[in-house]
Amino acid sequence: MSFNPQTTHDQMSTKKAASALISVFHKDGLEPIVRKFEELGITIYSTGGTEKFIRELGVDVVPVEDVTSYPSILGGRVKTLHPKVFGGILNRQDNDSDVAQLEKYDIPQLDVVIVDLYPFEKTVGSGASEQEIIEKIDIGGISLIRAAAKNYEDVLCVSSMEDYGDFLNVISEGNGNTSIEDRKRFASKAFNVSSHYDTAIFNYFNKNHEEAVLKISETQGQVLRYGENPHQKGFFFGDFEAMFSKLHGKELSYNNLLDVDAAVNLMNEFKKDDPTFAILKHNNACGLATRENIHQAYVDALAGDPVSAFGGILISNVEIDKPTAEEIHRLFCEVVIAPSYSEEALEILKGKKNRIILTQNEVELPETTVRTCLNGVLVTEFLCKTKTIKPIPLSI
Repeated sequence: MSFNPQTTHDQMSTKKAASALISVFHKDGLEPIVRKFEELGITIYSTGGTEKFIRELGVDVVPVEDVTSYPSILGGRVKTLHPKVFGGILNRQDNDSDVAQLEKYDIPQLDVVIVDLYPFEKTVGSGASEQEIIEKIDIGGISLIRAAAKNYEDVLCVSSMEDYGDFLNVISEGNGNTSIEDRKRFASKAFNVSSHYDTAIFNYFNKNHEEAVLKISETQGQVLRYGENPHQKGFFFGDFEAMFSKLHGKELSYNNLLDVDAAVNLMNEFKKDDPTFAILKHNNACGLATRENIHQAYVDALAGDPVSAFGGILISNVEIDKPTAEEIHRLFCEVVIAPSYSEEALEILKGKKNRIILTQNEVELPETTVRTCLNGVLVTEFLCKTKTIKPIPLSI
């Protein structure tokens, strides 16, 4: 077994990768990395399905079992949890004692660790059985991520398939070398992955609020044009594209999003009713009507307060047709929301360049509401007339 100590301080900032451990759930996008490692002469260590995948590519791979002299046991629950693996990751290469122990115990230095965790959240969301969910709690992978990220001075940690492309660019442009800046950047990504993963697991176990604890983790963030006021920064954390398809108009602002949220929650109470139209301004309804057709519903909703409707948010629980669009087009409004639009209606509504037109997708709304209060946070279950919803922890 080869050993490649790198101990000088000059080598600490930029490091040449000589070895890598790969243990991933998702193999999509992994092949180019494996091919690049082969081209650069980087020794690959792996186990289980990942080892099989690499071997089938015709690329040399060292089984982790050859390093540990211990097989994968307990149905694959224990594979990489071994001092010879974690010693290769956690050793400090500028520490003479650490380097001496690697040589003494024949532990290979690991310069790159690539992990993609078991898909715990997707498994929960699929309606799988509790046993299937428990088996998707990654143990070895999360441990590898934390170890490699902690030792970013010497090791680069790739913690998600989402970062395969980024890492491939780094290793290709550096011809196998990685900078301390890149290693620290990937370490930050890794701790984001591990903390989010643990939050999702806790929230699953605490879904009935046995513990009065709030853990929110949301990895999808969007920088807004500004916050509540133009001089303030603003961010939205969530998957906006899962809830809406944006068909037309300018970028949504912080205040637009607050109004859209109020509109969607209001219309959620009427989504199974007859054609219903609502108009909101500053998070408050200024008109709502349920009628036999959506055109009349809009006309009557507007009649509720035609002055406040100016610059408001419009939402329908059914498709908007041409006659309704023609009426809407006479009003200045920021946002129009509906499940769908007729072709003619869409063309009419697109007549105003900045008007935001959204199609609302079928997505479950959060079952709790959260807001800051004093020096803390208030949480309440969300109730609507269509159903009573049991509270569960959110995952910002």
